[in-house]
Amino acid sequence: MRSIRAVAVGDGPSAASGRGIGLLAPVRMTGMKLLRRQFLHLAAGVAAFPVMSRAARAQAYPKRPVRIIVGFPAGGGSDIVARLMAQWLSERLGQPFVVENRPGAATNIAAEAVVRSPPDGYTLLFLGSSAAINATFYDNLNFDIVRDVTPVASIGREANVMVVHPSFPAMTVAEFIAYAKANPGKINMASSGRGAFAHMAGELFKMMTGLNLVHVPYRGGAPALTDMLGGQVHVMFPVMSSTIEYIRSGQLRALAVTTITRSDACRTHQLLQKSYPATRRALFMASGHRGTRLR
Repeated sequence: MRSIRAVAVGDGPSAASGRGIGLLAPVRMTGMKLLRRQFLHLAAGVAAFPVMSRAARAQAYPKRPVRIIVGFPAGGGSDIVARLMAQWLSERLGQPFVVENRPGAATNIAAEAVVRSPPDGYTLLFLGSSAAINATFYDNLNFDIVRDVTPVASIGREANVMVVHPSFPAMTVAEFIAYAKANPGKINMASSGRGAFAHMAGELFKMMTGLNLVHVPYRGGAPALTDMLGGQVHVMFPVMSSTIEYIRSGQLRALAVTTITRSDACRTHQLLQKSYPATRRALFMASGHRGTRLR
């Protein structure tokens, strides 16, 4: 059923339109620029979303609550951005946009729930970099993310940050590498789950440095950060929005960021891309069932 219409927007090339419109969220968060004027494009796209039948075309959208499915637990970077977006859309479109957390299987549980939902514009999927990773990481998925899900709007990009517990005996990346090489297999690396971007960033760092770090996967960034704060694990590569306040308060120590230029939030920290240019930033995207039609 291809009855839903939406405006194709994004900060990169759109698969449907071949062009992109810069689109970020409407408030400014440390570590992620969220521009109100550009975010109006998302509201315009969502306001034009569903046309379930010819008789319904004259009706306004949304007429009932809209679910935004997030594949991570509450409190992580994806959840934070999704809730900011949901609050803004709720205030402006007059219906609740409700974030529903479906953690597990590196966001595959959330993605499959949206794929199996009716293509009526009332169930949206909040995607991150893990969606692209999962397409090659898993061989037996019950869906095809490219075939079954249509991008609606790119919301923003966010830097990842390399953090350690304050008790860890390293103040720089170089000191971390030296200590890890002297203690192979004794340093735990937390991630928000197997195949998540934080996991891939950590594995790439291990490959490029030759370090032997023990991966400890969690069901989302929030529980991983809980153990990071408690000192149960030693290093992590989370998104900046979920960690910036812990860094500022001294509960976590930032060693490097993955941006090409200095971050406004972490100006004193090393740029990981200068030494290891393959590290990238996370991408957040809202998407819908394949029935959503972009124009």
